[in-house]
Amino acid sequence: MRAPLSSLLIAGFAPRPVAAAAAIAALTAMGAAQAQVQPPAAAASAPAEAKADAKAKDADQTLDRVEITGTRASLQRSLNLKRSASGVQDSISATELGRFPDDNVADSLSHITGVSISRTAGGEGQKVSVRGLGPEYTLTTFNNRILATDGEGRDFAFDVLPSDIISGADVVKSAQASVMEGAIGGLVNLRSASPFDQPGQHGILRVEGDRNTMSKLNGGKLSATYSNTFGKELGVLFGVVYADRKVRTDTAGNDGGWTRNPISDPAANWTGNAWGGNIDPNGNGVLDKDEEGLIGPGQFRVGTIQEQKKRTALSGKVEWRPSDSLKVTVDGIKTRLNSPQVGYQQSYYTLFEPGRWSNMQIQNGVVTGFTMNNADPSKQLNPELLNLTTHRVVDSAVYGVNAEWKATETLKFNGDVYQSTSKRHSGGQDTYTVLRMNQPNVTTVQLTGGQVPNISTTFNDGRDLVSGLAAGQFGASDFNTHFLGLSGDNIDDKIRGLTLNGAWSVDRFNVDQIQFGVQATRRDKNRDLVDNAINSGQDYYAGDYAINVGQLGGNVLNQHLSPPNFMSGVSGNFPRSFLGFDVPSYLAALQAYNGQPRPGGGTYDFSKAQPVWNPLQSYRVREKTTSFFVEADLSGDQWNADVGVRLVKTKTSAKAWDAKIDGLVENGPFNYTPHYAAPTEVSQDAEYTYGLPSANFVWHFTDKLQLRLGAAKTMARPSVEQLAPTSTTGSVSWGDFTQVFGGNADLKPYSAKQYDASLEWYYARNSALTFAVFQKDIKNQITTSWTTGVDIGVPGHLFNVMRPINGDKAKVRGMEIGFQHLWDNGFGVRAQYTRNRSDSWVGGEKRPLEGIAPATSSLGLLYEKGPWSLSATADHTDEFVSAINVIGPGFNERAKAITWLTAQAAYDVNKWLRVSIEGRNLTDAKQEYTLGDGNITLPQGYNRWGRAFTLGASIKF
Repeated sequence: MRAPLSSLLIAGFAPRPVAAAAAIAALTAMGAAQAQVQPPAAAASAPAEAKADAKAKDADQTLDRVEITGTRASLQRSLNLKRSASGVQDSISATELGRFPDDNVADSLSHITGVSISRTAGGEGQKVSVRGLGPEYTLTTFNNRILATDGEGRDFAFDVLPSDIISGADVVKSAQASVMEGAIGGLVNLRSASPFDQPGQHGILRVEGDRNTMSKLNGGKLSATYSNTFGKELGVLFGVVYADRKVRTDTAGNDGGWTRNPISDPAANWTGNAWGGNIDPNGNGVLDKDEEGLIGPGQFRVGTIQEQKKRTALSGKVEWRPSDSLKVTVDGIKTRLNSPQVGYQQSYYTLFEPGRWSNMQIQNGVVTGFTMNNADPSKQLNPELLNLTTHRVVDSAVYGVNAEWKATETLKFNGDVYQSTSKRHSGGQDTYTVLRMNQPNVTTVQLTGGQVPNISTTFNDGRDLVSGLAAGQFGASDFNTHFLGLSGDNIDDKIRGLTLNGAWSVDRFNVDQIQFGVQATRRDKNRDLVDNAINSGQDYYAGDYAINVGQLGGNVLNQHLSPPNFMSGVSGNFPRSFLGFDVPSYLAALQAYNGQPRPGGGTYDFSKAQPVWNPLQSYRVREKTTSFFVEADLSGDQWNADVGVRLVKTKTSAKAWDAKIDGLVENGPFNYTPHYAAPTEVSQDAEYTYGLPSANFVWHFTDKLQLRLGAAKTMARPSVEQLAPTSTTGSVSWGDFTQVFGGNADLKPYSAKQYDASLEWYYARNSALTFAVFQKDIKNQITTSWTTGVDIGVPGHLFNVMRPINGDKAKVRGMEIGFQHLWDNGFGVRAQYTRNRSDSWVGGEKRPLEGIAPATSSLGLLYEKGPWSLSATADHTDEFVSAINVIGPGFNERAKAITWLTAQAAYDVNKWLRVSIEGRNLTDAKQEYTLGDGNITLPQGYNRWGRAFTLGASIKF
């Protein structure tokens, strides 16, 4: 037995698939061999979920038995998981086989204390934040395996994962040496079901159809789950999901930014951001004292985003239990999210330049109204049509083998090997295309305080913009080609991991067991940007080279859009009908125009506008981690505890490319074409080692009342793209001479000293009142340095240089209150409130952490008895700062408070058939953004998704 065991431990130090597979095979072989020569041993210590179920079973044996199913059973399991966990933890469990409480895992997590989510198109939850820290501080795993991501960073997008393949989710907020490192906010571990959860043969087929009342768009989903056990030795579980849903998001915003004049007072630290010249109401060409800090609109947009989300998923698990001392599990999931997105928008580029604005109205330091009536066509308003498409097809998978072996009565081992992948190839397939109106006009703009200003445009031929668009009076000949942005990145993320853990039962001197283990991972993340910015192709048909769209022919302007209920919650006079154009038809028309004379000589050549590989924003990052831990689990008459340390070593190897600007062509004010030299490779390597001690203590005052205390050092690694030494000087094309470095391999991880205390009162069965406080002192927070007047080798120009650096700190502290009560008559209530305060220090200046709500809360009511199941949940997120110092110190962007209301009703027609209806966003909540400093408040953004309803039916056996 010694030789295989030593081989197993040696293999654990190399995260190679062959060595990892050999390690698991050796562990399995030893267990199988032992099963033949010794009688079945007592069951090994169960994981938290099994312990929780056992505790619930013991409680039921001492009380009157009450049958619970569905939502009540889910809440009971979740509460038992919390009660039995070693640290501070909250959980969500499936209501039945293949059925999570919400259609989206992120939405379910928002019911948990300390958790807030961000929403993507259609209002669907996407990113998760825990305890006042953003998604970049959160680690997401599936069955304790790190999930690869389709973005540039580590933060996981939950919309790629159908909830039907999840049986539970744990949000682990405190730290233990035996738990994977990499999170400061919290660890979110998603769990899949086991066929032995419900022995025997079980299956469920579910069909759903949904409709959004705002967009009038429909969708549907089909899912099926099957599980079976064959005696006590073998179990299988399989699942399949197919969903096709159409969603719409109405949007408005000041996307081009507000213009603000400079301020001469050095204490104000604002040099202005006016490209067309400082706003000059008196026209004297001088920045007068009363004009300093004056604000005016630069650009605003209004439009709608339409998306079709197709999801497919396959999941499977096979468990083999040849004896009580050995369990081998092979499991995996494979998913595809195909969600092409098309945004139809109108844009109004109102940026100030001398002679462009007249009749200015000014209130409280803001230009609230003006007229654009200059005879020069370049200084008139040129309303624009935008078509923004996003090609997002994400293929994700995670596969693994896990073996649990009880070698002796006092010694057990666990081994796990896995691979997790995510792939999204959209290089050159995303578009940002703009057509610009070319007709002389007079325009007035009036800010009203709403999300969209009043706009009145009258063309010289008598047509009115608002009524003319509604009546279909505009066509292709009214527009010229303008901006043709073709871009997108190809991202491949692959993670391979190996874990070998052991537990030695001591049961002496208050020591229950000693846990120990080694874990190794290797992550390879590659990004290739493909765009036509690097070769100036985006401006090939702009300015003096614009083509009248009517001359292109083809079916370019192919839609007259008047979406139902479009911007119905926004007051103001602006076009609510607009023209949409088809990008493939537009590109085909441009290609067909090849050979036509081009101003300045030569002929048009569509190939010169095509996207190419952009080396400046492409990278290769490899990250290897090795960690060792030892942890002692202790207990006494009224207490239990753990103390341990985790030693983590990380090596990174990053490769990127640099290309120097060897020439600049000035096309006009704020319009340059850079020419780049051949790219050269840039490589950086780094490594660091951290020791992460932790201790947790639980004092049981009574069987129902317990106090948790915890202290630990934790870490979160820099986002992957921040490790790659990429750089870009793309802003040169619009006259902003700034070099932006996207990464730095020498960045150190965030580290934090964190402290937790939780008082938990389980005053009745399936009921509890909990109160927790926490504090996290974060070091090495990653921020951005800004250096001006740097010579980067471009003759005649000095550049600003931005790069990510370590050195700042942050502090997060807060409290959580949770309440759950289930009555035997079928009624129940659950509620949570989280309050946190997050501050960071940058250059000695105290700032709020961006993107984090200071308070979240949730209230849920339910009734479940007999064939009926009814529930309603309201999740509230307070207003928070989403961006700081946008147009000067103190001018922060804020997301307004939002409440998301869902309700469900289900009826069991018989033991096989169940019908249900679910409503989402029943209050028709909207996400709005403002920009201000406490005295001035400006509209900044608006998203509306509408109400949605889902009808479902399921058949189970």
